[in-house]
Amino acid sequence: MGFPVSLRIDDPGVPEEAGEAGDAVFAWLREVDARFSPFKDDSEVSRYDRGELSADELSADLVEVLDICERYRADTAGAFDVRLPGRGLDPCAVVKGWSVQRAAGLLTGAGRSRFCLNAGGDVVVSGGPWRVGVRHPEFADRLCAVLDLTDAAVATSARYERGDHILDGRTGRPVTGIDSLTVVAPTLTEADAVATAAFALGAEGVEWAAGRHGCEVYAVLPGGRVLRSSGFPTAETAAA
Repeated sequence: MGFPVSLRIDDPGVPEEAGEAGDAVFAWLREVDARFSPFKDDSEVSRYDRGELSADELSADLVEVLDICERYRADTAGAFDVRLPGRGLDPCAVVKGWSVQRAAGLLTGAGRSRFCLNAGGDVVVSGGPWRVGVRHPEFADRLCAVLDLTDAAVATSARYERGDHILDGRTGRPVTGIDSLTVVAPTLTEADAVATAAFALGAEGVEWAAGRHGCEVYAVLPGGRVLRSSGFPTAETAAA
């Protein structure tokens, strides 16, 4: 999937049972990569994009993902779009959070109640409280916020890892009005999609994200200005 994934399970009990639950998580994520990656020619996403599969032939999982993509496209008036002109279908902005949240559901279903699942810096936790750091957008060895999270998820969209890779679907141009935008939500499906969609909206996306039910936002703008919603669960902060 192009990013590291780590899992910590803190439940008391038989270590072998926790190991089996962890194995199921990584098996599911490998399956997601094979089925939904736009970078694999034989994935369901690639085959659908080439017209080899009709909408009626898609798996229920891909239909669900595409429905989420369409909902955020409509909610942002096209700023968030997984079908940009001149590019193939790329639902990764939704698949990542959706698949990791599904993985968290596998853990819960296996009786795990206290865990932290970290997928490339986007995190879903069960139980708590857990402390989760938000990387400073300019300095890789610094944090701009530390969160106290219990039964929640956090995702960040930013320019510091992959450059100006998030495009405004309305213009096709990279978004440069935000350095990083972090969203806390009840699920990683929502946190990840809202973070990306809000980033695609530019500076106006901060208020848009903060207005969504259950979402709290922390954004760093160029020049170091910080915007945050009143309920953002920060344990401590450092100057951005």
